[in-house]
Amino acid sequence: MAVLPIRIMGDPVLHSPAGEVTEVTDEIRALVADMYETMDLAPGVGLAAPQVGVGLRIFVYSYVDDDEQPWRGEIINPVLWMAPLEPGAPDPDEESEGCLSFPGERFALRRSERVLVTGTDLDGAPVRIEVDGWRARIMQHEFDHLDGVLYVDRLSDGDWKTVQKIARKRGWSRGGHSWMPGVDDLEGA
Repeated sequence: MAVLPIRIMGDPVLHSPAGEVTEVTDEIRALVADMYETMDLAPGVGLAAPQVGVGLRIFVYSYVDDDEQPWRGEIINPVLWMAPLEPGAPDPDEESEGCLSFPGERFALRRSERVLVTGTDLDGAPVRIEVDGWRARIMQHEFDHLDGVLYVDRLSDGDWKTVQKIARKRGWSRGGHSWMPGVDDLEGA
């Protein structure tokens, strides 16, 4: 297993729809193992293949909720269904999220409270996940990556302008930037 560099906002792979996985090969299994290692070291609660420069419809997730029960897995070629969004502005205390591809920042974003995700695992077995709350947020966030959407692309105009200022200041508006979990210090990134 190896830690992979995480691509940052301006990288074109993050803004293009990912392709379907047609066969689970040893290379795909190794990629998923590397994604888990990278996500854990970052640390993150999810990681999509495009974030490590691979344009395939795969994401991994890992989260421990208040019940302290680990929730971890991978989904290949996921399909997502969401409950309708509740109207209103997002609550910055309850609905802020971050992204390993826009590190060091958090912004409030309204997400659907409940989702259903289907796909397969590494063994080709069907996966069906029906979740709510933060787990639903994680599923939506990672699924967006597979469609070439970063969570910052969904922000309100005011927050979007802040994101653009940060990206320009850090040079993240164009491709070629990445960071290595466990190596790069992103303090004040």
